[in-house]
Amino acid sequence: MTAAPAAEPRDGEGAAAPLAPGDTDWLYHHLRVTGAPKAVALFRSAAAGAGVIPWTHDHGAAAERWFHLLLAPPPPARRTISLEGARILAGQLRDAVEARGQLVAERAPQSRACPLDLHRLLPVPDRLLRLGPDDPDSRAWLWSHWGTTEALRGVVELPIGGRGGARRRDPGLFWAGFWSADWTPWPVLLALRARWPGLRLDLRPLYDGP
Repeated sequence: MTAAPAAEPRDGEGAAAPLAPGDTDWLYHHLRVTGAPKAVALFRSAAAGAGVIPWTHDHGAAAERWFHLLLAPPPPARRTISLEGARILAGQLRDAVEARGQLVAERAPQSRACPLDLHRLLPVPDRLLRLGPDDPDSRAWLWSHWGTTEALRGVVELPIGGRGGARRRDPGLFWAGFWSADWTPWPVLLALRARWPGLRLDLRPLYDGP
């Protein structure tokens, strides 16, 4: 692709709404980054992160939605829980999600477990993190800047086969496989090409999976 990245909207305002289907379709991709070993090493270091978006969630509102869903599940499911039981279960779900969110918030800044973390490379603005993932401005920003509305999943740095089946790393190559929600993240590719002009970045969707 040769098109230049679009001008950055202010925190998602004025950006086009994402073309995301109701049910997320995860698409598999390979990204190959090649160049001088030192430049590739710098890219590898810059790209590694926790692999999550540290949203600030409204757990109280979520618990209320779960409560009503338990009392009135969509057809053909039928209600199988009492009013008090639904309230207790919704509260337990809220507490579990809050605990997990706190753990993510504490570990995310230090973690480098994910070799290709879009939030490390193109961070979601703090104002949008506070709005949460379902806010229209948040989704519009992700669509405009990432080309996908969720963090990448199943990210792995792929090995290169060596003699006798041994795995080795080419210092001039960063090669990653990942799943992207609904679309190929072309805006990310354009932004990274502009930021790393000395590297060659090739992104390829694999519609048959890994």
